[in-house]
Amino acid sequence: MEQQYDVVAGVDGSPESMTAVEWAALDAARRHRRLHIVHAYAWPVVYPPLGSQQIPALHKAIREAAERIMAAAVARAGQVAADVPVTTALAVESAATALLHAAQHAGTVVVGSRGLGGFTGLLLGSVGVQLAAHAPCPVVVVRPGDGTGPEAGRVVVGVDGSHDADHAMRFALEQASARGTGLTAVHTYMWPDTTGPGDMLPLVYDRADLRDDERRALAESVAGWAGKFPDVEVRQTTVRGNAAAVLTRLSHGAELLVVGSRGRGGFAGLLLGSVSQALIHHAGCPVAVVR
Repeated sequence: MEQQYDVVAGVDGSPESMTAVEWAALDAARRHRRLHIVHAYAWPVVYPPLGSQQIPALHKAIREAAERIMAAAVARAGQVAADVPVTTALAVESAATALLHAAQHAGTVVVGSRGLGGFTGLLLGSVGVQLAAHAPCPVVVVRPGDGTGPEAGRVVVGVDGSHDADHAMRFALEQASARGTGLTAVHTYMWPDTTGPGDMLPLVYDRADLRDDERRALAESVAGWAGKFPDVEVRQTTVRGNAAAVLTRLSHGAELLVVGSRGRGGFAGLLLGSVSQALIHHAGCPVAVVR
């Protein structure tokens, strides 16, 4: 039977991936889990002009470089969480493929906000996007934070009544409980909008009633979890505005921002919703996307 791993960290030698290893190691320590570090590399598609006897030496050099990256990652994990059991895997395939394979047996997959590949101007590497869209477990993208903001030191979770948001709530509560911090559950809404002249009268709805309805919807979503994590102080926040913009603002200084991979809006065929995509690119703290 294949071994089951609890926290998987992807590493490619970049500073961002080493930060992800630290985050994963500390998370494994808090929740008494194991840590599995994955590094993927590939042989050259086109070889430089080499003799047949030189190609094995090139393969050996590439393998040794991969082993050095892994050794550095294991050492970094040991520096922040010495008691966490660590296993490793070197995979000769793409990083996304290797991590998606590992995700089948993981409780969480953790990656940096950007790796060594891609274009310099990208805010998030393609591996993080692929994992958030396809991994069967929560994916944490470790984004940098400045430690200041309205929800500093807390876990923030986006709640919209969707199935994914319910799973996100559980993951967020587990994280808040393990960290010994509070949880802020955030629900956003917009005023009903007109699509043309005459299709909505000014008094078809009452703004105060709508606001109260949205607050009740949030309270109902949170109520079911109240007794399951009694050690977590839960704060409920209902905000009128765009979900991505509101959650980005509240993420600054937070310990972690948790969202579902898809909410109630958008197209059913999308594997990753627009809000979760925006947050893994722009949030001011690490972001967990929960499927």
